[in-house]
Amino acid sequence: MATRRSALVTRLERYLPLTPDECDTLDWAERRERRIPAGERLIEQDQTGTTLWIIQQGWFHASTTLPGGARQITRFHYAGDLMGISSIAWDWSANTLTAVSDCIVSELSKPNLGRIFKQQPRLAALLYAVAAAEYVAMGDRLTSIGRMGAMERLAMLLLDIRARLRVTAGGVIDSFDLPLTQQDIGDAVGLTKVHVSRTLGEMERQGLIARTGRRMKILDEARLLDMTGFVDRYGVIDTSWLPG
Repeated sequence: MATRRSALVTRLERYLPLTPDECDTLDWAERRERRIPAGERLIEQDQTGTTLWIIQQGWFHASTTLPGGARQITRFHYAGDLMGISSIAWDWSANTLTAVSDCIVSELSKPNLGRIFKQQPRLAALLYAVAAAEYVAMGDRLTSIGRMGAMERLAMLLLDIRARLRVTAGGVIDSFDLPLTQQDIGDAVGLTKVHVSRTLGEMERQGLIARTGRRMKILDEARLLDMTGFVDRYGVIDTSWLPG
C-alpha cells in the first residue's frame, strides 16, 4: 500500500522545495496518527495539553466560549495546517478544537517541535512565516465582522476558505465542498443561522454563488472582491530571508 504524502509537506512545498532531510524530519514528527470523527472535540478550551496537531485529512474549527455561553468560531483548519499554535505560549489550550468532518491528525509534541527548530532552522522559519500569514488572514476576517454587513462577511469567509484550499489543491479552483452547518458559519461571522440562510439565498439570487448540496461555487469573483477588498494571504510567502 502506498504511503500517503504528508499534507503539511504538500502545503509547504507550495512555497519552497523541501530537502530530503526536511521531509524526513516531518515524517518522523508525524508518525503518530489519530482518527477523529466529525463532531468530536480534540481538546477543550482551557484544557491542559502540550500537543500540537498536523491535519492530514478533513476540517476542524477553533472556537471560544463567551461568558454568556455563546460560541465564537475564530478559525477554520484544513489539511496541511499545524493546529494548536495559538496556544503554544502556555500549557493549556486557548480554544476548543472540533472536527467538522471525519479527520486524520498527526500528533506533534512541543518538545518535538522544539527539535525541529534546533535541527532544521529553515523548516522552522518557513513554519513561522506560514503561521504569521494565517494570523494576518484571521485578522482580516475578524475585521470584516466588525466593519461589514452580512453579505460582505459571508463573501469574505468564502473567499478566505477558497484561497486556503487552493494551497493544497494544486492550483486555481472556483468550487469546493463546504461541510459547515449554517450555525457554524453564523458563529464564524457573527450572524444567526436564519440570517446566514437568508443571506446565502440572496447571494445566489444575485448570481454571486451557486450551491449544489455541500458544493459551493464562486460565480462572480470580481464583484465579491470589490465588495470586500479581500486579499489572498496564502498564495505567496516570502522565503528570501530564510536561513540556508
